[in-house]
Amino acid sequence: MLLPVLFSIALVFSLILTASVLNTAPVMARGQVTRVVGADTTVSTENYSPPECDVGDWTDIVQVAAGGYYTVGLKSDGTVVAVGYNGDGQCNVGDWADIIQVAAGGHTVGLKSDGTVVAVGYNYDGQCDVGGWANITQVAAGSSYTVGLKSNGTVVTVGSNVFGQRNVGSWTDIVQVAAGGNTLGLKSDGTVVAAGWNRFGQCNVGNWTDIVQVAAGGHTLGLKSDGTVVAIGYNGDGRCDVGNWTGIIQVAKGDRYTVGLKADGTVVAVGYNGFGQCDVGGWTDITQVTAGGYHTVGLKLDGTVVAAGGYESCSLPSFPTPCFIATAAYGTPMAGEIEILRQFRDEYLLTNPLGKALAGLYYRFSPPIAEFITEHPSLKAIVRVGLVPAVAISTLAVNTAPAEKAAVIGLLVLVSVALAVWVTRPGRGSENT
Repeated sequence: MLLPVLFSIALVFSLILTASVLNTAPVMARGQVTRVVGADTTVSTENYSPPECDVGDWTDIVQVAAGGYYTVGLKSDGTVVAVGYNGDGQCNVGDWADIIQVAAGGHTVGLKSDGTVVAVGYNYDGQCDVGGWANITQVAAGSSYTVGLKSNGTVVTVGSNVFGQRNVGSWTDIVQVAAGGNTLGLKSDGTVVAAGWNRFGQCNVGNWTDIVQVAAGGHTLGLKSDGTVVAIGYNGDGRCDVGNWTGIIQVAKGDRYTVGLKADGTVVAVGYNGFGQCDVGGWTDITQVTAGGYHTVGLKLDGTVVAAGGYESCSLPSFPTPCFIATAAYGTPMAGEIEILRQFRDEYLLTNPLGKALAGLYYRFSPPIAEFITEHPSLKAIVRVGLVPAVAISTLAVNTAPAEKAAVIGLLVLVSVALAVWVTRPGRGSENT
């Protein structure tokens, strides 16, 4: 009886594990390729640069945006270039013209000089349905939604609202917006409003003042007019440790790290550096920074672009595919569902030997499955449906009080036991004979 019960519980945890994602791969430098062979992960030194960082030949760039596995550059003539993963068409911007600002997530958004907006890429939640927008002065691309700031200081949104991140209809007097798992609005008086996912207090910005720029996600950043930075939210890997920063003129938020541009054109970064995305200490003459899932991009004074980090593929060096199942299904590591799954992994799987062992199995077996999903886009919707239970369980785990967690775990155990009893009940095998 014990074995079936343990097997049933293992099935539940395996479902959750299948949806946990990313970020515990070994440290890799640019120019290295990860190869997964059986249970072993090795690093070779072949000359390989992640495609999202292949910006060395870009010129005449006036703004950059980093998405999941790809990079977008706005040129001075209003056209747009993009490199990196294009599995959902997020890099199909070659025909764009008259663009004055770009934003990137799992999809790419472009603001035109007439105040209208265009978008390409992953559109499962309708995040690219911006064709009717007008009088827009700034755009932001969240994980599965899009935010637009109107000329009258109000805000419009399309896409997923699973965390309430689109509940911005009452906002007024906004001068800048930022999008992640939560949405931020900077008001003209230097205060900030927020909506959306608040598991780690990343929306608790009601007492912020004297802010001149904001960045949103699992942690929230605010740049103050005196060049210092404030940060709240999840502080894993030290991503919020910016209290000693000074002389900052712009901030950017990566998946698990923070980047700051200093007034002298140099750059600082804190947080997770598993892919070298924080290795920006030698950068100079930078005028803008942007941070994606695992790569950092800097725009230089002369219109050229530099990049650090970059997510290496599972086994290539050819065009990369997302090598974890949930990322392949959702199309971007910045999807809100993946953020939930990632937090579940960090809080519940990687904090104990059993969880670490399960994660190791996942990292061993998921790459070929993920590559197959990427090569067959029609499977993405099916896999997303299959991941719904795991996302729901993870959401309950990271967004509930301890007593509620205990109740959920108890329910799961009871269901597992009931299933085991039903499967192993005497005489079941002969019922239909």
